[in-house]
Amino acid sequence: MLESLLIRSRAVPPDPPRRRGATSLEPERDRFGVFAAVLAAIPWLQVGMGAVIVLLAALVPWGTGKVLGAMDQQILAVDVKGEFIGDSRVAIERAAGNWIGKSYFATDLSEIKTFLEQRPWVESAAVRRVWPDRLEIDIREKKPLAYWRDGRLVSRTGEVFSPANPEVAGRLPHLAGPDERVRDVIQMARTLSERLVEHGLGLAGLALEERGAWTLKLGNGIEVVLGRDQVEERFERFITVYETRLVARSEEVSRVDARYTNGVAVQWKAVEPASSPRS
Repeated sequence: MLESLLIRSRAVPPDPPRRRGATSLEPERDRFGVFAAVLAAIPWLQVGMGAVIVLLAALVPWGTGKVLGAMDQQILAVDVKGEFIGDSRVAIERAAGNWIGKSYFATDLSEIKTFLEQRPWVESAAVRRVWPDRLEIDIREKKPLAYWRDGRLVSRTGEVFSPANPEVAGRLPHLAGPDERVRDVIQMARTLSERLVEHGLGLAGLALEERGAWTLKLGNGIEVVLGRDQVEERFERFITVYETRLVARSEEVSRVDARYTNGVAVQWKAVEPASSPRS
């Protein structure tokens, strides 16, 4: 007899139905995990400090501007210092008076400096603020060394300038030559002047012609032609002749030409004829 065995097996539940368009949750968990790891790796303390520093750096100029704006006042006075020969303290104060009433902090000091240094006598100008409402200006004038041609002056630094009042420089030598060779003229004048002083003479003038010839004028009025070549040798020859032959009659000498090889040519002053006695 065949027996029918009924095998009862545990039913396996079918897969739950998926909603259309649904995705698995595992990839989402992975992404959140990576994001959390990235956040955990960020040094939040350093980031926070950096943000604070950036914020403060942005606020400092703003705050400084506000403070300076609250403290700012108008310029009410100008003080001028310096030793003056050609310019004057009053004239400098008047020129700088253009800035009276302007902002103490916003005024450009370099603008004032440039403006004042355009004055013929001004070598340099130092400008500074004096709290709360003043400017202090220190002027250094050009030191004239000699008169230059065409009524100008030349400074000790070799700058030729044209003030309106060159005569205030007083008694100075008269130098002349091309403007581009002013330093050569100064150097030659200094060299000859030192030698003249050794012999009790003074330098009243020195001229350099366009073609390069030198002419010297002594303090006693004698003119010495030195020419273009061997200038120092010719000068020494003149000194020798002057000391041995001319010093006793220097008042009679008008001009000495030292361009000769073995001596000098002397031009004497014209002798005024004696006036006839009146009858």
